[in-house]
Amino acid sequence: MINRRHALGLLAAASILPSRGFANVAPQRSEIREDLARHFTDEGTVGTFVGYKTDDYLVIASDNDRSGEAKLPASTFKIPNSVIALETGVVGDPDKDVFQWDGVTRSIEAWNRDHTLRSAIAASAVPVYQEIARRIGTERMQKYVDLFEYGNRDIGGGIDQFWLTGNLRIDPIQQVDFVDRLRRGALPVSKRSQEMVRDILPVTKSGDSIIRAKTGLLGAELGKPSLGWLVGWAEKGDEQTVFALNLDVREPRHIADRMKLAQQCLADIGAI
Repeated sequence: MINRRHALGLLAAASILPSRGFANVAPQRSEIREDLARHFTDEGTVGTFVGYKTDDYLVIASDNDRSGEAKLPASTFKIPNSVIALETGVVGDPDKDVFQWDGVTRSIEAWNRDHTLRSAIAASAVPVYQEIARRIGTERMQKYVDLFEYGNRDIGGGIDQFWLTGNLRIDPIQQVDFVDRLRRGALPVSKRSQEMVRDILPVTKSGDSIIRAKTGLLGAELGKPSLGWLVGWAEKGDEQTVFALNLDVREPRHIADRMKLAQQCLADIGAI
């Protein structure tokens, strides 16, 4: 029998995938759609898109290579970090527990204030999540990164830096795998923690569809963005499509292009 996670591995780009499987499903189909890559070219950059149409067990990727290249997750790690914070009790209530601003004025104005978990993920407030990671601690963080089989599972480089400048790496196929398990409540943690994180994920409307997704921007905390991520899922009626996108940030406008490019690719594959 082919299970859902092994099925994801049928895509040629998925050279390394976590081995632990779960519920058996129909055999997976996979496609390389090189026409999707033109959206990145049209914007003067290079990138990759991977979409997983869950009802059809269909993986669609824009390329064979970059879709399997592992990179620092940047702020997309706020998704598992939020799950771990709730599961360990570091955060009890995403709307009531307040992380006070440390008084350090940073270049991103939205970071210079108190935050709850919900507002921190919306503002992608790096200092808040660094404090969350410090409270979780290295031992517990490693435990959950291992349980989630998240990327290469390497949290070396500092408890508050490993996803920004440290050793953690994850590829788009692995991002889709992780996000799909969160979407279905299949991570090895409480249903409550997963439900809360699904609820606090930023939402973008696109026609009659909605997109729940988290951005990531490598170098944002240094004011030197170089790589942009967007990972999440689109909901069109009862149909859901999990996706991961990354691109080289060659110009400031490419930061805003992440959502536009995701919507273009999702539209092309009929996901929105």
